[in-house]
Amino acid sequence: MKKEEYKILLLPSGQRDLDDITDKKLLLRLKESMLSLKSDTRPHGCIKLLDKEGGHRIRVGDYRYCYRIDDTSREVFIYRVKHRKDVYR
Repeated sequence: MKKEEYKILLLPSGQRDLDDITDKKLLLRLKESMLSLKSDTRPHGCIKLLDKEGGHRIRVGDYRYCYRIDDTSREVFIYRVKHRKDVYR
């Protein structure tokens, strides 16, 4: 039985954050990590956030991206991609 994949949705705030990143290698690593959420929405190393968003975060180098999971519609919403010093502000 094949496990159904999740749909990855990059919200406008997350897209703006990605547009600010100029390092091509970092962008590729972030993209690979985000696409891997299709099959595993809670991979090893993800941390559940305790803020009002109720999402998760994943570390990619010095950057973090935050996302919410909707298990009923099988969608992942990426809403923030920032350097570790700025991600929770």
